[in-house]
Amino acid sequence: MRSITVVGASLAGLSTVRALRTAGYDGELIVVGEELHTPYDRPPLSKDFLKGDVDADALALGDPAEYAELDVQWLLGERARGLDTASRSVVLTGGRQVRTHGVVIATGASPRTLPGTKGLAGVHTLRTLDDARALRTELLDGLPRVVVIGAGFIGAEVASTAHRLGLQVTVVEAADLPLERQLGRQMARVCSSLHTDHGVRLLCGTGVAGLEGNGRVTGVRLTDGRVLPADIVVVGVGVRPATDWLAGSGVPVDDGVVCDAGCATGVPGVVAVGDVARCPNPFTGRHARIEHWSNATEQAKTAARTLLDGVPAPAPLTAPYFWSDQYQVRIQLAGHVVPGAEPEVVDGDLDSRTFTAVYRRGDTPVAVLSLNQPKQFNRLRRTLTPAAAVAAP
Repeated sequence: MRSITVVGASLAGLSTVRALRTAGYDGELIVVGEELHTPYDRPPLSKDFLKGDVDADALALGDPAEYAELDVQWLLGERARGLDTASRSVVLTGGRQVRTHGVVIATGASPRTLPGTKGLAGVHTLRTLDDARALRTELLDGLPRVVVIGAGFIGAEVASTAHRLGLQVTVVEAADLPLERQLGRQMARVCSSLHTDHGVRLLCGTGVAGLEGNGRVTGVRLTDGRVLPADIVVVGVGVRPATDWLAGSGVPVDDGVVCDAGCATGVPGVVAVGDVARCPNPFTGRHARIEHWSNATEQAKTAARTLLDGVPAPAPLTAPYFWSDQYQVRIQLAGHVVPGAEPEVVDGDLDSRTFTAVYRRGDTPVAVLSLNQPKQFNRLRRTLTPAAAVAAP
């Protein structure tokens, strides 16, 4: 294998490039990126960058010296529109074909949008640096009324940032309780109450029927008939994996690129990593996409080894890890909250919003959640047990 093309100039894509070089690969490396930017860190987009505390340079994941050492050919501002596995070519939007021996699919995911919002000013999604720049400009202009649709982690972080900028914020969530699937009912209630603790209005159990405005958004119309006045609307209703370009390629797609535990797709010489990859996770026992920063970096090492060896490499048996910063509270979660797992607060207390809770199924710890207790969290995350070793109660 003398040429490898990474499709996606993302954290996962760059991490795979680094892993390939570390493993001794000295052939040609090409990175295709739809954006004009070299890889950057996404988590600050909804926090420090959105507040205006850091600039784009601070988000860079690499620098020119490292990129020169990695010896990468960058094709930025180029979108892959097809993969021809017969000719071993990545087909770009302009018709150019990049012939290659190996392919790393790292195209990530794109935010879901609401119908009827195209061309309506003041309506934003947040996934890319350019998305964040556009939203930051409007937030810093001081437009007072912000409605965030979706109370997942990204929506909650945007709401927190807008609140810290002194804006009036309302969060709309279709579910009866945000984050219940990820955290369980008790801890989801605690984390979602951070909104109301800080005077942010949280409306649950109602959907969005549509947006109002002529040229620019003026309100959000709910399914219960209410209309929320809005100067800025942020849509955070999830993402869809960026797999359309793989149609007809033979690469299996089902809510992401379907892979084995070694990130192999079943098509020789093609692996997938990051948010787009749906792999069996040896810790959780689930076949799913894991949209976590830490997963992108760990998975890249596995994918690189699989690509170079030609056989699926074993995935590390590490607990998935995620964090979120909201209202000056750091929420950290590791492991997998399996059905029937009950949380127990082992340090701190819920009322202070400073605590650590361990989820157990029977007597076995399977996940740990912490608010503002990083030392406790890091100690306890090492005690978690993989799902395959947990007996049903």
